[in-house]
Amino acid sequence: MPFACIYVPNFLVAAALRAEPELKAHAVAILEGKPPLEKTIALNEKAARLGIAPDMTRAQAELCAELAVRARSPLQESAAHAALLDCAQSFSPCVEDAACDTALLDLAGMESLLGSLPEISRAIYNRATALGLEANVAVASNPDTAVLAARGFPGVTVIPSGKEAEHLGTLPVKVLFEDRLESEQKKQADCLLETLGRWGIRNLRALAVLPEVALSERLGQEGLRLQQLARGAASRTLVPVEPPLVFEEAVELEHPIVLLEPLAFLLNRLLEQLCARLGSRALATQELRLTLKLSNLTGIDDENIGIPSESDEDLWGQPPLRQAQGRHSAVQRSEAPPRCCRQTQFHRTLSLPLPMLDAKVFLKLLQLDLNAHPPGAPIMKIHLAAEPARPRSAQGGLFLPPSPEPEKLELTLARIAGMVGENKVGALELLDTHHPDGFRMRRFVAEVARKAPQKKTPDSSEINSAVTALRRFRPPLRASVTLENGHPAQVACVKKKEVQGDVLWRAGPWRASGDWWEREAWSRDEWDLALRIGETVSFYRLVHDLLGGGWFVEGTYD
Repeated sequence: MPFACIYVPNFLVAAALRAEPELKAHAVAILEGKPPLEKTIALNEKAARLGIAPDMTRAQAELCAELAVRARSPLQESAAHAALLDCAQSFSPCVEDAACDTALLDLAGMESLLGSLPEISRAIYNRATALGLEANVAVASNPDTAVLAARGFPGVTVIPSGKEAEHLGTLPVKVLFEDRLESEQKKQADCLLETLGRWGIRNLRALAVLPEVALSERLGQEGLRLQQLARGAASRTLVPVEPPLVFEEAVELEHPIVLLEPLAFLLNRLLEQLCARLGSRALATQELRLTLKLSNLTGIDDENIGIPSESDEDLWGQPPLRQAQGRHSAVQRSEAPPRCCRQTQFHRTLSLPLPMLDAKVFLKLLQLDLNAHPPGAPIMKIHLAAEPARPRSAQGGLFLPPSPEPEKLELTLARIAGMVGENKVGALELLDTHHPDGFRMRRFVAEVARKAPQKKTPDSSEINSAVTALRRFRPPLRASVTLENGHPAQVACVKKKEVQGDVLWRAGPWRASGDWWEREAWSRDEWDLALRIGETVSFYRLVHDLLGGGWFVEGTYD
């Protein structure tokens, strides 16, 4: 029964490089602790060649000008671990969360679906690379052998059944204790390594050939367990994990950003990572939640928040220096309110009409939304979450005209909303009232396609019936009305001279009122009129405002 292991070497550095891929060409050190007692806890190979060592203080590490120093970020590590599990579960339903940097897969029965074991291992490696993780992948007949091979051999390794001891023999003994180096068992692991070193045991082959009885007498059952691992003969079952479908990405910034361009650059990276993770699970998203941690500007000078020249534009869509004179006027005037009272969290939710999976569309929608709703302060941290949804399935008709893609329609609506306002774009929704203007605009959401009803054959009365439409004037036309016995006899509009004439026919009045308990109470009488205008006859809707006393021509009938 084959098993695969995905192992991410130097996980803390890998999580930082996944958030900032441009650092892959630099020496990187990860620090942990409270300033000024921060110490180096992880570093890449380039940093080690420069003389950087663990437990160095920040002051000592920063003496190297070529070193990129980053603080440890639990958010980035959590996102990298979630991406690791996403990669594993895209190939097997049985996945064990062995460690923060290790995932185990049961590949039983997967060869008929995904190909041979080398092909599967190469596909896993490529998927991990697409998710931003530089991982080692190993396939073996038991889980522990796959873990040791992934931790000891770079790239992709496939160990045939029965060849476990031969392939593992060259690995150093230290690989057996890598899972204890950052745990409470580190002291016991150091003691065992020291003992094996005094015996001259340097690799797994030397440990595998030791006599079992003598090894058990000196090291107990732990020694026998280590020997079984070195021989590749250990066997156990996986403990499957089913993590919740949480898709989140975050980045913590060393310095606050004000410009929209660097924010869009970071958002694009987070969106690509989210889309890659969703795609690995064959999912899409219908809701994006953006959370920005803003700087409260306490103790931060304008020099430190990166306000550029007047030729650039900041997050408020105008030259930063002019913006600084307006919103950040506390710099120039001592009587301005303190800047520490500014809101520190900024939330925006992007609801989509249909499940989508296009990072470029998401980025453009977020840019348009941020242009309409600016954060108002420099940004310290970016957190982006996606609500998973099943991708939409649609089948186009062979003889149907092509329709616009939902992504393009959503972008078009977002651009129109940015020009005319959000409350003027969407679908019409009637309100539970008798008011003639009782409607509002709500966000357009495509309904689920239903079974088309059977066509009804119209009878002769329906075919011959006339349909009359009222075309309303917005705003209504103020009119001067002459009454006879309380009924309109002559109508003349004030601003539209062509709408005037004698009343040939009238129907009404129809009285309607409502909202008497509010300030916006209304009461009106409605008339349908036929006016003689020259040699023609036209039909209009006439309204008498009973509260205001005015007369209005509300519309004309076709």
